[in-house]
Formats: sequence, structure tokens, C-alpha cells
Amino acid sequence: MSYDTDVIVVGSGPAGGSAALLLATYGVPTVLATKYGWMANTPRAHITNQRTMEVLRDLGVEQKALDVGTPPELMGDTVLCTSLTGPEIGRIASWGTGDASAAEYAAASPCHMIDLPQTYLEPILASEAAARGAKLRLDTEFLDFTQDADGVTARFRDRVRGDEFTLRARYLIGADGARSRVAEQAGLPIAGQTGKAGSMNITFTADLAPYVAHRPSVLYWVMRPGAHLGGIGMGLVRMVRPWNEWLLTWGYDIEQAPPEVDVEEATRLVRDLVGDPDLDVEITSTSLWTVNHNYATEYRSGRVFCAGDAVHRHPPSNGLGSNTSIQDSYNLAWKLAMVLRGEAGEGLLDSYSAERAPVGKQIVDRANLSRDQFGPIFAALGITGDTDADGITAGLETCLAPTAEGAAKRRELEKAIELKHYEFNAHGVEMDQRYSSGAVLPDGVVALAERDPELFHRPSTEPGAKLPHAWLVGPHGRRVSTLDLVGGGRWTVLTGLTGTAWCDAAAKAGAELGLDLRAVRVGDPEGRDAYGDWSRLSGIDEDGCLLVRPDGYVAWRHHTASLEAAKSLLTALRTLLDRA
Repeated sequence: MSYDTDVIVVGSGPAGGSAALLLATYGVPTVLATKYGWMANTPRAHITNQRTMEVLRDLGVEQKALDVGTPPELMGDTVLCTSLTGPEIGRIASWGTGDASAAEYAAASPCHMIDLPQTYLEPILASEAAARGAKLRLDTEFLDFTQDADGVTARFRDRVRGDEFTLRARYLIGADGARSRVAEQAGLPIAGQTGKAGSMNITFTADLAPYVAHRPSVLYWVMRPGAHLGGIGMGLVRMVRPWNEWLLTWGYDIEQAPPEVDVEEATRLVRDLVGDPDLDVEITSTSLWTVNHNYATEYRSGRVFCAGDAVHRHPPSNGLGSNTSIQDSYNLAWKLAMVLRGEAGEGLLDSYSAERAPVGKQIVDRANLSRDQFGPIFAALGITGDTDADGITAGLETCLAPTAEGAAKRRELEKAIELKHYEFNAHGVEMDQRYSSGAVLPDGVVALAERDPELFHRPSTEPGAKLPHAWLVGPHGRRVSTLDLVGGGRWTVLTGLTGTAWCDAAAKAGAELGLDLRAVRVGDPEGRDAYGDWSRLSGIDEDGCLLVRPDGYVAWRHHTASLEAAKSLLTALRTLLDRA
């Protein structure tokens, strides 16, 4: 049977673009089809966390992202206010920029967070995918698919010529967004609630430097009359590019007819939230959208897989959307590549849904809870229902009063704002996604979290955890991360200077399985544990072994040396790769 390609990717957003780039990097013939003429035309997703930057680093495009992203020092002073020119309600040092959290974020990863709007991210992914061999088809609308035991036939419409055609592939990835045709036709079960609230986005240009440059942030949360209606918890003025490109988010009552947001109304809203009635503003786009609480409980149907918003739909709280989407693809792509090359059995592909569906539910639940956790701030200010501007001012004045009532209100407000750390400093949520599936072999040793697992990163080498970052010293005295020793689409055996038996075992297992299996000894010139950090984090003796997957996750570990190292490693790999 003939095929046009090995994998078809439908959709060019963060999930689709990264899937195409990953597959092309791994040498898999891939076609990416999008119904649009180019990439995203509005900034939408933007927060790019450390784990996603690690993925981009592994792909060799981290610097491209850094070149166009906004750095942490311009991201973190999250402001709660009555308008950009009005009184402040409070601030939150966000994204690890606070004095207490900066060191922890720095120790967790070789990468730092950036603000990378989707309009800048997507072209990086798509252009790099094309440069590495993926075929991009723009203006190509997916219509439907049929699948059989050997492959998938997808039908498309060329939106330029108007004709229809089919492509035949071994696998299909649906990364076609929240209204995914692929997920619907595949019959993926979607749980949760659709249409929780109504929201609008308004993109605009205006020079807001006089109001914000002294308190640089991505997010300025604004409490105005009507802020309790729909939306994402409060009005938002979001920086897209400092300090003249912006996106405003405002809610509306979803039980009523959708509002008409013309240029006049959009301008009024912008000036109201900024607090400058004469602001020189240019509206560049308006759109309506709904807040959802949806997640798929299965990500696979036969030879069809879905990723990104197709399988998890939630408000932008916590900035998890594009991050989770890219990490979906990072989980799936290497598995498809290995199966297509004959290095793994089909059973490996079952681990995609087993590993990523629980993560999808977790982030949907967390994002929706973060949205709801604006409520206590309103309550602390005594604001309920339809409160006018005078009511908001009165509530804030009570909070600021040098009285016993004012002191009590201030404590209540402080506690309410503290809850928002679960949105703006959820380091554990961002970094500690744990996997349990047939592609992980647990060793029965589970360390309990000593601190809040949502707020704090817990580095671990437990099977199912991401390999921890530690700085090593490489050739010529330059620092190299432990993460730089793994990945690249390859499995890695990681051991110490006295773990030569594991290196020999890796060579034998790789030869027997026809697998590109790398062996690395920490302590060799390519990575010396000069700081001693790896010794504290590794969870194994120097002569022990970690088997690390191509996505940087620990699949198996052996704490000490073994007289049967070759047999143990080969058995583990056969099980993990469905080659038993």
C-alpha cells in the first residue's frame, strides 16, 4: 500500500507546529495542513514557561524564541488596580521574579521564562519544520478522514483553487484547536462544561509607557464596574510588546445576546480600563470567545491522535495553554518516530493518552480554579454583584483606613491576593507533570512532597519524572546542563564514572535492538559534577543508572551497580518499547 507521507498534522498552532517540527527533526516524513493563509494573526497564548523553553532548547530553537520574546524582568510585577491611572489594590511578584522565588526558578532549569506571543511563536515552529523537511500546506482545510488497520486517509479542500483531494498517511494528528473536527470525528470523549462565561479580546496599539514602565508586567488586572461578569475573573490589560502593543480582555454575560464590539465600543473599553478618556488608541482587532472547562479522557482513536486545545480547553489563567500543547507533541512525536522506524511496537503509542490525558485534566481544573480565585478579592473589598465605580472606590478606601475595620480588611485582602500565587507562581504545576504508563517502569520508591506540590518544583529521578536540571562543567570549562546530555530524539543511559558496566550494557542493548542508545558518564570531560549538585539530585549511587527517554523523562532507574547490567537494561527496554 502506498502512502503520501508518514504523518499528517492538521493545524499550525503551538501543538501542530511543534509536532511537525519534532517529527521533521526526527526524520519522519510529515505534512502539516492549515486552513489559514499563514500563522496566528492575534497574540492569544503568550506565557512560555521553563519546561517549554527546555523543549525549544532540545529542538535547537531556544535562541530564536529568546530573540523575539520579552524577558522575565519585564514580565513579573503583576498589578491589581482600579485602572492603569487609578489606585492600586495590590501587586504580585510573578513568574519567579520575586526575591523568594527567583533562586528556585533559576535552580530548576537552564532556561528562563519569557513572554512569547503566539504571533511570534508559530512562525518559528512552522519555518523550522519546513526547513527540516516537513511539507507545509497553507489554505488547506481539513474535511474528514477514514482509517483502517494500515493507515489514515484524510480529505482536504484547497481554499485557493476550491478543489478537494486526499492524502494517505500512516498516522494523523489533530491539532486543530478547540473546535477540532478531528477530535469530533474520532469520537474522543470530552468531559466538563462548555460555555462557562463570555469573554472578548480587543487588540490595540497605544503608548502606555507613562502608566506602566515603572512597574513592568505582562498583566495588569483592572477592577471596573462589570468586571465580575463572565471573562477571566477581572478586566485585563495585557502587554503584547512593551509598551505600545496590547490586548484587553473583558467579560460579558453569556446568558445574554453576544455584544456588538465595534471600534467605538472597543475604544471606550480601552480608555475606561486605562483610565485616560483622551488616550490616543488604535483598535486592531476584536473577537468574542467563551470560557470552557473541557478535557478529553482519551487522546487516541486507532491511528488518530489529538493534541493541544483539541483535547484541553480552558481559560488562559496560569498561562498553561501553549505550554501544555507543545508538551503534548513532545510526548507523542518521539513515540511515533520509533514505531515508524520499527524500533518500538504499537503498544508504545498507548502511553501517549495514558500520560497526557491526566495532565490535560489537571491543567483545565487548575486554570478554571485560578479564574474563580479572583472572587475572594472582590469579597475582601466588599464588592458583590453590580457595583459602580463609587462602590469600588469605597471598598478600597475602607481597606486603606487606619482603623480596626481597615486592618481586618487588609488582612482579608492579603490572604485573597496570596491565593493568586497558585496562578502566577505555580512552579510545581509548570514543571512537575508526572507520568504513569507502560512507557515508565516504577521502582517502588516515591518521595513525598515536603512543600505544596502546585507552588514548588520538586526535582526527582523517580521513573515518570522529568530528569532534573543540574549544572555540570563541560569541555573548555563551560557550563552544561544535565538536560543537554539527553534528548535529541534519543534514549540515554546516564551513570557515573564508576558506572562503566552500564555503558557496556547500553552498547549491547542498542546493538541488539537496533536502537540509537547513548551512554553518558557524569564525570567524563563532557560533563563533570564540579558543583556537586548532580550528586545531590541524582537519586542513585555513582555506579547506578538512569534510563532517560527522548523527551527527557526518566523511564527506569537502577540505584546501584548490577552484575546483570546488560540483562536488566535490555529487559527494561524491551518492556518499555513493547518489544518483549
